[in-house]
Amino acid sequence: MTSSAETADPVAPPAAPAAGPLVEVRALNRLFDAVHAVQDLSFSIPRGAVVGFIGANGAGKTTTMRIMATLDEPTSGEVLVDGLDVVEEPARVRRLVGWMPDAYGTYPNMTVFEYLDFFARSYGFSRGQRRSRVEEVMAFADLIPLADRQMGKLSKGMGQRLCFGRMLIPDPEFMILDEPAAGLDPKARLEFKNLVRLLAARGKTLFISSHILSELGEMCDSLLFIDGGRLVYHGDAETLKHGLPGGDGDADGMTVVVTVAGDPRPLVEWAETNRGWSVAEQRRDGARLACAGSDPALLADGLRRMVAAGIPVVEFHREQRRLEEAFVDMVRGRR
Repeated sequence: MTSSAETADPVAPPAAPAAGPLVEVRALNRLFDAVHAVQDLSFSIPRGAVVGFIGANGAGKTTTMRIMATLDEPTSGEVLVDGLDVVEEPARVRRLVGWMPDAYGTYPNMTVFEYLDFFARSYGFSRGQRRSRVEEVMAFADLIPLADRQMGKLSKGMGQRLCFGRMLIPDPEFMILDEPAAGLDPKARLEFKNLVRLLAARGKTLFISSHILSELGEMCDSLLFIDGGRLVYHGDAETLKHGLPGGDGDADGMTVVVTVAGDPRPLVEWAETNRGWSVAEQRRDGARLACAGSDPALLADGLRRMVAAGIPVVEFHREQRRLEEAFVDMVRGRR
């Protein structure tokens, strides 16, 4: 997964988008004996969007994704991909969907090229098309150096890249990725994020499950949280970082981190003597201040008054919650 992706084009240019969402999940339920893995789950995914799918182990993520990929059937409810029901028309849905599982079967004595060529053949590519398509995908996923490597000798990260490449072979419109960054080193994770952006720029729709919430926040247009098989949040990352409207986050105030040049005591005294402000934590180079209100205009006015009071402010920013903290708080509150 390197810059070679920028020169290869394994996906077609985006066509004019059709109206309506690409994916619709309606009142989805899945029971396994006494276990209600997915409960009345409903959401939609716009065309060309990148959506992060988040939940603790056992929350129902993989079950939901398997149903969307036509690999399992719901107990009730429905999933539509481009208007096609995944149960009623699975063959047509599979032409639109790419699936990257968190684990996949390997053939120890098969090379990387042979593996991708096998899947290209399975998707109906002719001999001439097949080689061209495999080479395009290998360049995009940085698999060319591994072309002659046997699958049984791939590291976890290399295997993830191969599975990613396999998903791209049929040029799917909707890509479902289950823990795609697992086993990747920091450099490879950065390259993977670049690949996601390239695919989104070409009009592809991606649905990504991951435990690395910070990276999902950077890659995704929206995040979808589930807990116990139920939807608990569907929205953007910034709302979560700043607190849910009407929730415990910033509904009644904001926390601001202020760094000053020199002695922080004038800043502390300012906060203690200005209505609507208080000191949450004094630091060596400044303080965390609590602002009684959520209107951004209050921050602008506070900064203006600090500077007017002669406080040497060198950094001033609204504190954000980490997405992991937001998720834990949300689940804790629901329970």
